[in-house]
Amino acid sequence: MYDFVVVGAGPAGSRFARRAAADGADVLVFEQGRVGEPLACSGHVSTDIWDYTPAGARDDLLQNEVYGARFHTGGPDSEGHPFYKDEVVSNVIDRVGLDRTLAEAARDAGADLREEHTVVDVTEGRDAVRVRARGPNGTDTYEARMVAGADGPKSRVRSELDLPDPEELLHGVLGFTDDPDHDDFVDVHLTVPEFFAWRIPRGEAGVEYGLATPPGADVRARFEEFTDAYGVETDRRCSGLIPIGPPPRVTGRRSFLLGDAAAQTKPFTGGGILYGMTAADHAAREIDPADPGTLGDYEDAWRADLRTEIRLGKLVRAGYSVPEPIQRAGMRALSGEIAVHMDRPTTLFSTEQLRALLSR
Repeated sequence: MYDFVVVGAGPAGSRFARRAAADGADVLVFEQGRVGEPLACSGHVSTDIWDYTPAGARDDLLQNEVYGARFHTGGPDSEGHPFYKDEVVSNVIDRVGLDRTLAEAARDAGADLREEHTVVDVTEGRDAVRVRARGPNGTDTYEARMVAGADGPKSRVRSELDLPDPEELLHGVLGFTDDPDHDDFVDVHLTVPEFFAWRIPRGEAGVEYGLATPPGADVRARFEEFTDAYGVETDRRCSGLIPIGPPPRVTGRRSFLLGDAAAQTKPFTGGGILYGMTAADHAAREIDPADPGTLGDYEDAWRADLRTEIRLGKLVRAGYSVPEPIQRAGMRALSGEIAVHMDRPTTLFSTEQLRALLSR
């Protein structure tokens, strides 16, 4: 009998496994394939990422430092409206390496992390959860006091236990080129329906191109059009779903969701690494595997922390769909030096941001 079975060894799952194991819990983690593969997420993150990684990880994972973003209402030749700081705003990192670093930290803390194990069934009972997983040596059943579903936008744990789905799923595509680019600005293009496209310089690692749209918007054709406008042909591509809008409940009788499975993501960028790991920390603090009542404490804690950020993030995203003349006017009025944190839209209303606006 394990205390926790964690399904999924992405950032949220590995973070929870590490914290729970360090606190003395008996934790088993299943990853469907190899940790970090296939890549389905951008490596552009806030500098807060290093608060969640082991010592020395920055030296191994950092690819580039970013000071701001240029926002465009058209293609690469359109006017770019800069939003920036005089200090580093964000980092570009080895995204696969991040997953592997966090998974290894979970192992070091005592979690039993097993790759190449696909969960095929999850059943909640009164006193335990039974998880069937298929691995290299066949299919076995495991028992735990709790199961954590950290298995992505199409979560098997969520569907097996009839937990509600996210409000929305976007379809994202990433592509990469290898020519080094040390520019310290990213480019954001408000040229796709209801979301945006991006170009992220990755230092010696090359350049990341990407976009996301609602399913059915012919995302691959739009991606080809976007990269053609930059005059590049990406040689490595990946795609995946981006959950937006947490469901009203992310817990069951002896189960809880983390990260993309719970849609703990930023509505205005789709990024979920920091939000997912923030929620994982709340889960590790609040949930007692012997007391299902503490699942409610987890629900309350993570929502209290992220609810306002997610709501404001939806308002920011709404700006992507206003008429182009209004977008251009707004960006001309607001562009320049900022005091905004890329993971916390509440900082749009901070005293520091007001000072930055008034100082122009």
